[in-house]
This record gives sequence, C-alpha cells and structure tokens, in this order.
Amino acid sequence: MDWDNLRFFLELARTGTLVSAARRLAVDHTTVARRIQALEKEVGSALFSREAGGHRLTEAGRRLQPQVEAMESAFLAVESAAPASREGLSGLVRIGATEGFGTVVLAPQLALFAQAHPKLVIDLLAMPRLVHLSRREADIVISLERPARGPVVVTKLTDYVLRLYASERYLASHKPIVEREDLRGHSFISYVDDLLFSKELQYLDELYRPDSFALRSTSILAQHQAAAAGAGIAVLPAFIAERDPSLRRVLPGEANFTRTFWMSVAAETRHLARMQATWNFLRETVEAQRELLLPADATAG
Repeated sequence: MDWDNLRFFLELARTGTLVSAARRLAVDHTTVARRIQALEKEVGSALFSREAGGHRLTEAGRRLQPQVEAMESAFLAVESAAPASREGLSGLVRIGATEGFGTVVLAPQLALFAQAHPKLVIDLLAMPRLVHLSRREADIVISLERPARGPVVVTKLTDYVLRLYASERYLASHKPIVEREDLRGHSFISYVDDLLFSKELQYLDELYRPDSFALRSTSILAQHQAAAAGAGIAVLPAFIAERDPSLRRVLPGEANFTRTFWMSVAAETRHLARMQATWNFLRETVEAQRELLLPADATAG
C-alpha cells in the first residue's frame, strides 16, 4: 500500500476539505482527490462521503484512521532519530500566532530564518483567532491561554504588557485625563465582545467600562490604525504602540495590563530537527525583543 496515499488520507481526514489538505501538503487539490481515489481502489471501499461542506469519514475511513496514525507516529520516530541532513533543515513548519504578535514581532525575523534555510518552508498563520494544534492547523502554536490537555509540549514564551494609548491629536482635542474618572465621556476602540477568541482579551473590564465606542474590531492591527487616526483610546500591546510616534500613553503607570504567550508543539513531532530549530529560534527572537514586550517600567494596573 502506497504510504503517500495514506498521508493524503490523513490530511483530508484532519482538515475535512480538499483545498485545506492540499494547502498542508503543498499540492493541488486535484492531486489530493486523485490520491484518495487510488487509496479507495486499493482498500476496496469508500473512505469519505462527499458533502456540501467537505469530506466526512465513512465507517471504513474511521476504522482506517487510527492504523494510519500509528504508521505516521512510527515514521516520525524514525525521522527524528536519524541524523540531520548535511543539506540543512528542510520541510514545512507551520506556526500559528495571534495577529499582532505574529505580524509585528515574528514575521520579519521568521523571513530571515527561512532565508538562512532555503529548503525550509515557514507558514505563519497570524490571525485574530485561536489556531488549534489538536486539529493540525499548525505545528507550533503561540497562544494567550495555556493548552489544558492533549499530547503536547508547552512552555511559557513570555509575558507582555498592554497599555492605554491615544493619538496626540485626539488628546489635544479632548478633556485631559489625569485619573480613571476622567475617562468618562471619552470614545474607545476595542474588540467585538461576542467575537472574542480568548477571555484574556477582556482588558477594559479591569479598568473602566466605556460609555461609547468609536470602533470595535476583531483585529488588533485595525484598532491600532483607528487609534493612530485619532478615533479614540485603545488598549494596545506595547510591542505595537511603542513603535508608533503618533501615539501617547494614557494614565501612564496606572493603566497597564500583563498577559502571557504560551508556545506549544505536538509531542510526536517535537524531536524533528526542523521543529527543534524553529522552536529555539522563536525563543531567541522573543528574548531579543524582551524590552519591548515587557518594558522595565511596567507595573500592574
């Protein structure tokens, strides 16, 4: 039985659509369909039922999946035990991270890392939602909440600070803010409450419940742009706001929030050379920007 066909079977079982499986395998979706058809011919039964929303495992497919996963685990164990290729790192590493952190902190450095390893492909999923390690959406995930279960290796990557910011133009045209009570009547920029992907994003509840919002968005980068345009006051990560000379801190020394980034990887792949190298590089990248992520003058607010 062709192992490549089984790999295609696993990706389609995990992702549920030909397009998603093809993206993970770096092939065209027609290749995935052809491989599945070949495997179904080999086993003599349909492994998926084709539905409007994608592909769902049949009973035969559900029986086959754990057997193929066992084969995959054995293959990964052999691969991790083998000495690293003289040609350097190769293969795909997909990293999931929050939108702001992934875009501002990680993307520039990961691009350089990939340049140093031409045969290594880095996919960065920098999105305003939770990226799931358990669903194989990524190989390494950086999240706001520590994974509570599953066969994963987890480490605390870093704490980081968020503060209240507004543009110089906004502050000059509105009443001064000296204490928390002065926030009354000001316009705020924040997340859409019912679309929060983590309870760790509920900052304003700790400080002040705004009277009005100038803009709410699922994107922290959109919130930053709105604040820079003078639309209102926003809670922004220091690693984003401190790079923008148009922004000023509001209630410095008082309105600070500290959150944590956790990094996790599947236990079965953590020993692969490309995973170890990427994992270590991410830790080095964060350490190099520690002062911006966690400024020395930050105090609990």
